[in-house]
Amino acid sequence: MQTIQDLYLTRACNSTCTTHIKFSKIRNRKSFSFLGGEQQKMQQIRHEQDATATATASKSSLRLVEKTVKDVLVNQRRLVEVPYTATIGDTMNALVANKVVAVPVAAPPGQWIGAGGSMIMESDKHTGLVRKHYIGMVTMLDIVAHIADGPEDQMMGGSADEAADLEKKMMVPVSSIIGHCLEGLSLWTLNPNTSILECMELFSKGIHRALVPMDGQMENIQGVELVESASSYKMLTQMDLLKFLKDHASELEGILSTSLKDIGGINENVYAINDRTKVIEAIKCLRTASLNAVPIVQSSKDIEEDHRHLINGKGRKLIGTFSATDLRGCHFSALQTWWPLRAQEFTELVSNSPLFAAQEAMSPRELVTCQPNSPLSEVIDKVVSKHVHRVWVVDQQGLLVGVVSLTDIVGVLRVSMLSKMNVM
Repeated sequence: MQTIQDLYLTRACNSTCTTHIKFSKIRNRKSFSFLGGEQQKMQQIRHEQDATATATASKSSLRLVEKTVKDVLVNQRRLVEVPYTATIGDTMNALVANKVVAVPVAAPPGQWIGAGGSMIMESDKHTGLVRKHYIGMVTMLDIVAHIADGPEDQMMGGSADEAADLEKKMMVPVSSIIGHCLEGLSLWTLNPNTSILECMELFSKGIHRALVPMDGQMENIQGVELVESASSYKMLTQMDLLKFLKDHASELEGILSTSLKDIGGINENVYAINDRTKVIEAIKCLRTASLNAVPIVQSSKDIEEDHRHLINGKGRKLIGTFSATDLRGCHFSALQTWWPLRAQEFTELVSNSPLFAAQEAMSPRELVTCQPNSPLSEVIDKVVSKHVHRVWVVDQQGLLVGVVSLTDIVGVLRVSMLSKMNVM
């Protein structure tokens, strides 16, 4: 390799060589200038490609937002309901047989005021005469809270009198427990022509399900209705909506690849029970806080805490989940024997039940978790495949960070779709 000194010697001794060097420098400058132009062109192409991708994503979202509730319900089965005269036992059997967590309650017209003052009726398709009136919703939490109601010492006696009392509770008409939990008062309808975004707005506010009239008299009305009459209804749930959105994942690529932490999808206010909480205590905790499930965390060795009440679960070791849905597969004759069990023991016992295995997609012992950096797509996959309504967020040590519910997921997806519409 020539040094600077050698280069100067060459220039002095050979003008031809000097000219060659100057030419080489000029040629190299031209080459560098040409390369810079290529880089600029490539950058411009990449910018155009990014703009095109953004526009394509926006157009895809526009195609998705053009969908309606009717599109989501294409393959939805018939409505599962119970009459107001059905017993608690009958209602529990209906929940188990149909693998649902809530059912609307129907009554004769004119005898009841519906939940929240609503007037949701089923009418004859030909005559228009009202056949029945939906008066509310009953969930599994309503049922178990009703069964567990009463002094704790009486509930766990195990005598013939207590068994008779339990059987008596199971014979109570289901209409008598409507409204004991907040969920039972949430009776909504969505017109089939309601846009997907309006539907998402409702479900992002914590509404879990809505009735959809399939051939009502208000075909041109969109949105939420408090007065509705139709010859048949279907039920649309948050889970149905999320499955539909998952099927259109290609139109939501940007948001689905984003982490929970980056989109602010983690609810850090997470209540829990510990590993000493009994089943009956856990049920009462659910009812008090209007929760359908709580995480089970390890009890603290450093501080004394009341295992009969909900505690702050953040930063605690997650070891299980207690859900009212887990009680769906239990025969009521076995419930009373399980009241004194710890909630963690109960989940292990139910996991080994053949009846539960035949009814559910996952074991109560199986923890469905993610981490703050998990992409939203991973969380949605877990929700749909495991058919759970929440995913616990933990750190690398398995300590509870928060929770992501279906309400949270629907909310962030809706915001993303709206932002892409604004880009257009």
